[in-house]
Amino acid sequence: MASRSTAFRFLTSVVLLFFLAGCGAPLSEHWSGYRLGQGAEPSTAADSPAAAKPPAPAAPDCRKVKCVALTFDDGPGTYTEALLKLLDEHNAKATFFLIGKNVEKHPGIARDEVAAGHEIGNHTYSHQDLTELSLAAGQRELRKTEEAIKKATGAAPTLVRPPYGVIPKGLKKSLDVPVALWSVDTLDWKTRDTKKTTKAAEKIVPGSIVLMHDIHKSTLEAMPKILADLGAQGYHFVTVSQLVGNPKPGIAYGTGRHPGGKG
Repeated sequence: MASRSTAFRFLTSVVLLFFLAGCGAPLSEHWSGYRLGQGAEPSTAADSPAAAKPPAPAAPDCRKVKCVALTFDDGPGTYTEALLKLLDEHNAKATFFLIGKNVEKHPGIARDEVAAGHEIGNHTYSHQDLTELSLAAGQRELRKTEEAIKKATGAAPTLVRPPYGVIPKGLKKSLDVPVALWSVDTLDWKTRDTKKTTKAAEKIVPGSIVLMHDIHKSTLEAMPKILADLGAQGYHFVTVSQLVGNPKPGIAYGTGRHPGGKG
């Protein structure tokens, strides 16, 4: 009888020890994945201060510092992703004027352009001369491209650049966004020569809008030197809308603000 009593007391002690060991486990082991005081809501990486996305830097005031708008037509294309990487390395923003057909082929690249903080413009659906189309056909070219850009990126284009830089008055007047032209044409589409593209792009003054094409390998190969050389001269690389300041719908802009200028 005594032996059974002793065995019972021993067994009870063992059970009690296991129970106390469980209760004595650190609180963090019981509550990992939850936020105290918030109920049983799972925590995520976004709750960590280190995961908070830093605010985008303010655009430079192009009335006080030297700015240039680098623009690229006819993409997205094969070399666009590499160009985006170069621009990021130089803290440069640019404006991409997209062809609707190419957006449908490369929607992910268009998304990457927007995500990187670049400006997106409408360059028609199939790169037709708008002066040779009816008003309805020209509007259709622009509308189809806008729809393709919205579908790919979730954002609407903020500018229109007509192919060849020409647009009928009636179509321009009907636009609800500004028209972006240029003041420096690198002729990269014609020469396909890296050195000539570099030389042409560097013939700028503050407030210039530079025309290039990200569908050519020679243009991509020119960009490291262009970005390095202009950066060394104190230029800030901005979007067309940042350069102009407050562009108005239906108005065409070939240059933007610069130190000593009006507005």
